[in-house]
Amino acid sequence: MVSPVMKRKSEHLSAPDSKKPKGGSITAFFGAPKPKPASATSAPRPCSFDKAKWVASLTPEQRELLQLEIDTLDESWLAHLKDEVVSTEFLNLKRFLKKEKDSNIKVFPPEEDVYSWSRHTPLNKVKVVIIGQDPYHNHNQAHGLCFSVRAPVRAPPSLLNIYKGIKIDYPDFESPPDKGGLLIPWAERGVLMLNTCLTVRAHQANSHSNKGWEKFTQKVIDLVARVRTTGVVFLAWGRPAGNRVAKINKEKHCILQSVHPSPLSAHNGFFKNGHFKKCNDWLALRYGEDEIIDWSLVPSEKPLLPPCVSDKEDSTALVNHLPQPVKPEDVKAQPDNDDEFDDDDAIEALMSAEAEASSNTI
Repeated sequence: MVSPVMKRKSEHLSAPDSKKPKGGSITAFFGAPKPKPASATSAPRPCSFDKAKWVASLTPEQRELLQLEIDTLDESWLAHLKDEVVSTEFLNLKRFLKKEKDSNIKVFPPEEDVYSWSRHTPLNKVKVVIIGQDPYHNHNQAHGLCFSVRAPVRAPPSLLNIYKGIKIDYPDFESPPDKGGLLIPWAERGVLMLNTCLTVRAHQANSHSNKGWEKFTQKVIDLVARVRTTGVVFLAWGRPAGNRVAKINKEKHCILQSVHPSPLSAHNGFFKNGHFKKCNDWLALRYGEDEIIDWSLVPSEKPLLPPCVSDKEDSTALVNHLPQPVKPEDVKAQPDNDDEFDDDDAIEALMSAEAEASSNTI
């Protein structure tokens, strides 16, 4: 009797007309696979951290400025970021945010959601990192996870294009009903969704940029790369995100880069990047098929099947099954929708494209 796992494995590896690429191998594509650890979510090296003792060591001003971090930054992260949050740069950022609050300036996301990414995805659970830019700046949009919005707000254009990308890689994927955009399920499955800036003034895109968040979130990214020693996947869409992962060890981690999913750039390569499938292919090879990311967001949707390939099998079969390029004309154009809000990431993508075009003409 053939087991379900072996059946899926056979289906994945036995596509008709499959040909090995000349000189192609999974080693050439991803690099030599490392010995698989027991789990992708194994705990990082123990970090001795007495939170109460650390809080007691703070000055009264530090304790006042850092109350949000004390109360809402998950301890798995705070244990490693405790020195960063008492740095001069970060305390100046907190003084700036205090002035905003004392001046009754509306800031998004709500305070309790600024560090929601840390609570939904503790450090020892991180398998994948998605890097965004600025939080959405209108009411009831940003809640601390990049690209994600809560109901009844509809998914922004970039997220709709992300759904299309998943659908290309996994035809069984179903977009949430009513254009929903809540990505908490991904976060709880090990996808860290981190914006470069963690706050923004209401209705003023990039208003909190260059105030200190960029240095802090770079520390978060570098921390993941350093502590998650068995390897994670970084999805870097657009030039700003690419800059964030430029120094990460590509032999230890999987770095997948492409243009941004914004409607302004998605047709220039995002739809054919195959990132969601490649991400899972890498996780399956590194940790085993039980450790891939289930990208489904509809409760009734069956889990998306993993790419069942073992280290002992012909690894070139995986290369043969990587997503094939999709022509831009094969993907339906993004419909105009007056009730969808402006996409800040689209603005960032446009600025990057204009900067690149300008540099090419010099």
